[in-house]
Amino acid sequence: MNLTETPGPLDERQLVSSVLAGDMLAARALYEAHVARVHRVVGRFTGDPDLAQDFTQEAFIRAFRRLPEFRFESSLGTWLSTIAASAALDGLRKVKRFRTREAELDEAGEVGYARREAEPDLKERLARAITGLPDIYRSVFIMYDVEGHTHEEVGAALGIPSGTSKARLSVARAKLREALADFAGEWIA
Repeated sequence: MNLTETPGPLDERQLVSSVLAGDMLAARALYEAHVARVHRVVGRFTGDPDLAQDFTQEAFIRAFRRLPEFRFESSLGTWLSTIAASAALDGLRKVKRFRTREAELDEAGEVGYARREAEPDLKERLARAITGLPDIYRSVFIMYDVEGHTHEEVGAALGIPSGTSKARLSVARAKLREALADFAGEWIA
């Protein structure tokens, strides 16, 4: 059989059997016989030659993996076209998700979140407010909110129950909110 010929029904059974037996020449012949058709199907979905090439390869990867499932209920070409359509649709969904996350290079500075710099006065006032907290509240606030320890770790370090750590943290935060109340309007998102 010439590699450019499309195999007939009897040839398809023999070709599939040979591929399943591990014959790489038969796998190549199957690919060569159907690649143009698969590429055409995929190309109709994508309208993009590069994507069509990628999705054609994906279709053949899927087809060779699923070849043991092929039952000759339709022609091999029809079965491959169905796989090609599925590969193209799946690929286009992935491309769409990816492209919605992309940004033009000119817009890159606007992507993400806007970083807000604290005013020097706010930083000073916050430092003074933290320093002004009574020791029992300041230690819990610093260990939990600044250092990132759990209430269990804070409790163990300070010799208090974790519930007491939670209560003291709540009081510390309330005292800090009160001390910084005049800045609240600037930092509400």
